Amino acid sequence: MKSDKKASGHEVMRRCVGCGVSKDKSGLVRIVKNKDGEIKFDLSGHAAGRGAYVCLDPECLKKAIERRGLERSFGCTVSDEARNSLREEFGKLDIR
Repeated sequence: MKSDKKASGHEVMRRCVGCGVSKDKSGLVRIVKNKDGEIKFDLSGHAAGRGAYVCLDPECLKKAIERRGLERSFGCTVSDEARNSLREEFGKLDIR
């Protein structure tokens, strides 16, 4: 399995598009926009497409949507349908 550490032993850091805090990848969940324009959660962290990260806190997803962080990351408008789908799926994620 591929490690989230660089060869130097440092954790790979990513910034939450909701709260703006930098954390290691294990503390975030990836949202991906694939080549077909679909926006969905990427639990593997390796799906093809443009990625954005949010904390494992539902409040951060709410902020990312309200503050248009996902739109800035993906360079496109995020539809109401995609926003609602992300909110619904976030509640179903098995996050520990």
